[in-house]
Amino acid sequence: MYFAMNRFRIAIGHEAAFEDVWKNRDSSLSEVPGFKEFRLLRSDTVADEGFTLFVSSSIWESRDAFSAWTKSENFRAAHKSAADNRAMYLGPPKFEGFVVVEGA
Repeated sequence: MYFAMNRFRIAIGHEAAFEDVWKNRDSSLSEVPGFKEFRLLRSDTVADEGFTLFVSSSIWESRDAFSAWTKSENFRAAHKSAADNRAMYLGPPKFEGFVVVEGA
């Protein structure tokens, strides 16, 4: 399995708008080969730097399945409006990928 995460620093006061973008997006992830699960996470701690941390987390059958999705038309369609909401972001998202070492 492969875990793909993006960390977003969202300006204080823009949390609800950020969540709405994700909740109302046109996603067809469930149709993508190798896709397993998606979660949008919000930190429950207050950052001293003036932002709220969010993480988009997806689980894939393999790194190859994730990589294939990032090169697909489905990926381009899902991210076509990403620049429309720049005011809420404090910098670009930070990607982190993980492979499972051990699990139950």
